[in-house]
Amino acid sequence: MAKAAPKTETADVFAFPGIDSAPFADQFRTFAEQGMSKSKEAYDNMKTSVEEAQKAVETSMETAQTQGTKVSLTALNAMRANTEAGFAHLEKLFGVKTLAEAFEIQTAFVRKQAEMAVDQAKEMQTVSKEAVDAMSAPVKAATEKAMASIKAA
Repeated sequence: MAKAAPKTETADVFAFPGIDSAPFADQFRTFAEQGMSKSKEAYDNMKTSVEEAQKAVETSMETAQTQGTKVSLTALNAMRANTEAGFAHLEKLFGVKTLAEAFEIQTAFVRKQAEMAVDQAKEMQTVSKEAVDAMSAPVKAATEKAMASIKAA
C-alpha cells in the first residue's frame, strides 16, 4: 500500500496576520445597506410613476371616448346641415319657371355651400384640436412628472 501524503494546513497560506478585517466588514455592510436603501427608494419611485402613468392612460382613454363623441357629433351636425341644405335646394329647383331663375338659385346654393364648408372645416379643426389637447394632457403631465422624478434621483 502507498503511504498517505502528510496533511498540510491551508488556512495559514491564505491568512493575513497583520490585517484586521472588522473595519472592512463594517464599511461593506454600510455600503450594502445604503445600496439597498437607494434601490428600494428607486423602486418605490418607479412603482409610483408606473401607477400614475396607468391612471393617466385610463383618464386618456375616457377623455378619448368623450372627445371622440364630440368630434363625431360635430361631423354629424355638418352632414345634417349639408343634407338639409341640399333638400332645400332641390325643393327650390322644383319651383323654377325659367332657366335664368335656375342659374340664380344654383349660384346662390354653390356660394352658400362653399361658405358653409369653410365654416364647418374651421369648426372641425377647433374641435379636433381641443380633443387632441384634452387626450394628451394626462399622459403629458404623467410623463413630465416621471422625468422630473428620474432627474431628481
